[in-house]
Amino acid sequence: MSEITVKADDSMLEAVQDFIHQQIENLCTDMKLLMQIDLAVEEIFVNIAHYAYAPQTGEATITCNLNKDTREMQIIFSDSGKPFNPLDRDEPDVTLPAEERGIGGLGIFLTKKYMDEVSYEYSGGKNNLTLKKTLP
Repeated sequence: MSEITVKADDSMLEAVQDFIHQQIENLCTDMKLLMQIDLAVEEIFVNIAHYAYAPQTGEATITCNLNKDTREMQIIFSDSGKPFNPLDRDEPDVTLPAEERGIGGLGIFLTKKYMDEVSYEYSGGKNNLTLKKTLP
């Protein structure tokens, strides 16, 4: 288990993605899968940066657990911001043209599509969103 705590700010996204890459570098070399993980990490972190503490700022802790035997990756995003479960949002109607869709929701939709499991829990005054993926 490894973790990083950073300011919940867009400027820290690259550091968060670098941290995740360092954790999985020997287990995942599939570029398509890496891009999907990057998209999911970006979506969750940027949402924390933009909304968890607004209009103030705060911190986010990202924990990465890897089981090398089962090749399961678990990434947990924790923040002490406003309680918010992004999984409660209605899914966007992806059959509609982009200009006819409502704003928001596509990033979490793609996160749920690309990850094997996405879960949310509010506990101990913290939002905890967990992504799970079995690496090939």
